[in-house]
Amino acid sequence: MELNLDKSLFVVTGSSSGFGKAIAEQLVKEGATVIINARGEEKLEALKHKYSGQIEILLGDITTDAVISDLVRTVGRRKLDGIVINAGGPPAKSFINTEITDWDNAYESLLRWKVKLTQELLEKFEAQSYGRILYIESVSVKQPIENLVLSNSLRMAVVGFVKTLSQEMADKGITLNILAPGYHATPAMERLFANKSLLLGITPDEARKEFEKETKVGHLGDPKDFASLAVWLLSPHSGFITGQTISVDGGLVKGSMG
Repeated sequence: MELNLDKSLFVVTGSSSGFGKAIAEQLVKEGATVIINARGEEKLEALKHKYSGQIEILLGDITTDAVISDLVRTVGRRKLDGIVINAGGPPAKSFINTEITDWDNAYESLLRWKVKLTQELLEKFEAQSYGRILYIESVSVKQPIENLVLSNSLRMAVVGFVKTLSQEMADKGITLNILAPGYHATPAMERLFANKSLLLGITPDEARKEFEKETKVGHLGDPKDFASLAVWLLSPHSGFITGQTISVDGGLVKGSMG
């Protein structure tokens, strides 16, 4: 299928590894120019070198107002076709092990900056009468994951605001959707392996196998496969899909609405 992304412009945050990197690379292969963002300069420079002429770098912590402002300036007056709003999650903890400061930090790292960034770019999308906004969250919004109470809770707030805003923007050519990944072979999973190994007194490799058992297909997901769906949702073909939270989980979610 031709995705009609040649000469399009996208932003992908959290793009030095994992889902963000996989999506950025797929967009480039479809002919798009991508502004990539993360804090790791070396990894971003490697991507820019690999895809010379199609990658622009915005270095910094996207959860801060200063870097969000830098991003808006970097895009400037150019048409922006879409953005992938993606970043890491808070520490793995059970509720009883959290302090109130953990909840304050989780609000900052999971919700506030996404609202701020969406607000800053929405006027541009409205002026264009076109835009694709895609949020990368977690399957925990469909089915809570043990010892991830901060992520389980605050990501649900993202679902609430995205669904509401999608209704407000539905007739303006702007779509907002969420991808909710299950267990994939990304660096972010390493902290879950480590946490589970400590809790159960097993090795990280044994912990990995436990996660694989929970995934009904029997293995962790491939970020490249995840990226193929993300890029389609960023394309003009997805204009009739908005306000959706789509699980990409290998059968992990057991509910009928998963």
